[in-house]
Amino acid sequence: MSGNSFGELFRITTFGESHGGAVGVVIDGVCPGLELSEKDIQKELDRRKPGQSEITTPRKEDDKVSILSGIFEGKTTGTPLFLVLYNSDARPEAYLPIKDMFRPGHADYTYLKKYGIRDYRGSGRASGRETAARVAAGAVAKKILRARGVEILAYTVRAAGIQCKTFDPDAIEQNPLRACDLEAAEQMLEVIALRKAEEDSVGGIVECRIRGVPAGLGEPVFDKLDALLAHAMLSIGAVKGIEFGAGFKAADMRGSEHNDQMSSEGFLTNNAGGILGGISTGEEILFRIAVKPVASIGRPQQTLDIEGHEQIIRTEGRHDVCICPRIVPVVEAMAAIVLEDCFKRQASLFY
Repeated sequence: MSGNSFGELFRITTFGESHGGAVGVVIDGVCPGLELSEKDIQKELDRRKPGQSEITTPRKEDDKVSILSGIFEGKTTGTPLFLVLYNSDARPEAYLPIKDMFRPGHADYTYLKKYGIRDYRGSGRASGRETAARVAAGAVAKKILRARGVEILAYTVRAAGIQCKTFDPDAIEQNPLRACDLEAAEQMLEVIALRKAEEDSVGGIVECRIRGVPAGLGEPVFDKLDALLAHAMLSIGAVKGIEFGAGFKAADMRGSEHNDQMSSEGFLTNNAGGILGGISTGEEILFRIAVKPVASIGRPQQTLDIEGHEQIIRTEGRHDVCICPRIVPVVEAMAAIVLEDCFKRQASLFY
C-alpha cells in the first residue's frame, strides 16, 4: 500500500488502523541535538484526542505517545524518530452487524474496489484516527519551527452554517468548536445540538494563519508552497476544498482589485494569501479548508452490501457530530510538516 509517506527532506510515514493495536509515525529528517520529550508531543495530541466535549466522539483514548527511537539523553540523534500511540479503547466488534455493507460517505466501497479486501473495523486505515500520528509528527515540526520564529494558528470560522464575525485568538481554546468568535460558537453549539438529536452531523470551515515565514520559501512549478499545503490539507480525510487569501472571491474581482500592490513598506494587501508563484512573500500565509459533515450518522440510509443487494444501514456507535475542532490541530500539524520540509529544501540550495 503506497501513499503512506509525505515530505522530501522532512519526511513522515504513518501506520496503524483505527481499531488495530496502535497508530504511529516514523519521522526522517529531524536534525540532531534538538531537545525533545514526550511532553512536547503530548500537548498537541491532547488537543486532537476524542472525548473532549459533547460534539466529539466519546471514545476514550488517552493517546499517550511513546518515543521508541531517535532520542538519547533527551535530545534527537538525527536518526529516525519512531512514535507510537497504542489503542486502548478499540471496539471492533461494534462493526460486525454492518461489516458487509458500504457506509455512505465512507471509503468502504473504494477500498474494497482497490484492494479486494478492506478493514471494516471503523474504517481501518481510512479512519480519522490515523491523523493522531500526523499530529505527533507535527508537534516535532512545530517545535523546530518555533525556533525559526514561525507561528501557526488554525481555528474554526464556520460550522453548522454559522459564520464567525470577529477574530479573537484568545477565544479559540475557550470553546468546544475552537472557533475564533465566542458568540458565534454558542450559536454553532445550539445548531449542532439539534443535528445530534436528529442523528445527523454538520461540516464547517477551518482557517489557518501562518506568521514568521520569510520571503523565498517554496519550489517553483510542481512543488509550489501553496500546492504542497493543498496536498497536505486535502490528504486529511474530511477535507473537500481549500482556498488561499481572497480564495474563490478572486473569481469575481478585477485584476486591479486582486493584485497586491507594493510600497516601500511592503505589500499593501494580501489577497494572494502570502504566496506568489508558489513562493512565500513574507506576508502572513492564509488559507481556509472546507470540512465535510461527519459521514457516520445514526439516520437510516440506503446502501449496498458486498453482494450488490440493496440495504438500509444505520451507523451506530461513538462518532463526532462536527469534526472541525479536532481537525484544527491536524491542520496545524500538516502545515508545520510542509514548512519544515520547505525550510530544509531551501537550505539544500546553498550546499
